[in-house]
Amino acid sequence: MDEQQLIAGVRAGDARAERALYERHVDPVFRLAFRMTGDDELAKEFTQDTFVRVFDRIEQFRGEAALSTWIRAVASTVVLNGLRKVKRFRRREVGLEAGELPGSAPRSTEVDVKERLWQAIEDLPHKYRMVVVMHDVEGYTHEEIGSAKHPGKPCGLRFRTPGARGVRDVDLGAPDGCGGPLALRPP
Repeated sequence: MDEQQLIAGVRAGDARAERALYERHVDPVFRLAFRMTGDDELAKEFTQDTFVRVFDRIEQFRGEAALSTWIRAVASTVVLNGLRKVKRFRRREVGLEAGELPGSAPRSTEVDVKERLWQAIEDLPHKYRMVVVMHDVEGYTHEEIGSAKHPGKPCGLRFRTPGARGVRDVDLGAPDGCGGPLALRPP
């Protein structure tokens, strides 16, 4: 079933078309949600919410961009809105080090570079985090990211990258001899 038939089927309420659309797009939506949240349960919830919204608003799809681009735009909106809702709860979370048992020796765990990198990404404002994750982790082009955020509007290579570039210079405590701060991608 090609994309146009799939869209027509979903608009007509065909359960097989809905299932085909879901199966075709669930993996990239989940990956995007997981990369943006860092939490498996939240990613599953946001993936489900994304498809509920996609099926509810399929009539609003104008075809100015690819269906996958429109679905990514819906997913990014769902994730960003969802993260805003859970943000206050994340601030209340306490790290494992705070839960030491009385009388136990304190743990001196060195957080590895990968964890510090993800923390640096997580500390970015949501709008920049989405761009960094979509570009540097998921491999989308700047044009695809721009189309996902603003379907139908032309977006050049500089779409929201100036603010996101700051993550390149985050000092992740690279060991001596590794050439200084680590980067997500070459400058």
